Amino acid sequence: MAQTELGAYLSARRAQLGPEDVNLPTTGRRRVPGLRREEVAMLTGVSVDYYVRLEQGRERTPSAQVVDALAAALRLDDDGRAHLFRVAGLSPRPRAAGVSNHVDPSLLQLMSAWPDNPALVYNRAYDVLASNAIADALFGAWSHSHNLMHVVFTDPRARVFYRDWEEVARNSVAGFRLGYGEAPGDPRLRQVLGELLAQSREFTELWARHDARGKSLERKRLQHDGVGPLTLTMQTFDVRSSPGQELVVYHAEPGSPSADALRLLGSLAAGTRQQA
Repeated sequence: MAQTELGAYLSARRAQLGPEDVNLPTTGRRRVPGLRREEVAMLTGVSVDYYVRLEQGRERTPSAQVVDALAAALRLDDDGRAHLFRVAGLSPRPRAAGVSNHVDPSLLQLMSAWPDNPALVYNRAYDVLASNAIADALFGAWSHSHNLMHVVFTDPRARVFYRDWEEVARNSVAGFRLGYGEAPGDPRLRQVLGELLAQSREFTELWARHDARGKSLERKRLQHDGVGPLTLTMQTFDVRSSPGQELVVYHAEPGSPSADALRLLGSLAAGTRQQA
């Protein structure tokens, strides 16, 4: 029987924990990294046979109590715990499970009122659905795609633009995995996933880790051809009117060189629009 998404997730998370991470003694040499199945079973309070059946896909209906204990045993954060419940079939799918491409006009108006704050709206597949003028000036000049996952993993210039590319790549895959868990049957999500698995070895390796984590307050270090290096804080908000969409807003520390660079970028973008 083929391994389920639940089994694959448990196996991947187990492989990324050591005995020291869960306060267990380290005994003897381990043939493979990570916790042993019997250790996870003991921490969860289930039999080894039952846990093995979960990983192998022979047991598909664990109780909420077991899933909760698994989340604690594997030291999952809130996003990881939610993903575990979802792949175990114990969390309801969002009402709007598909990828929505309609952006609320009032949100577009709000974004356009931020001349110094780059802002993007994207869906679960990481397709950019809307952006304001300063975001276009920051991101739009060099990218070959309107899909952020393709940008990160298939455009060589991304490795220069994102000065911490490896961290950006890890976080992007973890966020994509979380969205995929919410709507695994969505055709656009499946299309983007298939393309990335075929085109990017780095994506494939990160996807195999089964990290599932939403975006939070982050600092991004960027390198723009026109205005040089920038360090921006990124905040992400769920778009309540369109489940599955997220609004990302960037800002610079007031009075910092990055704030000056953003203002210069805005001026350059305004000049370009006037010439056009």
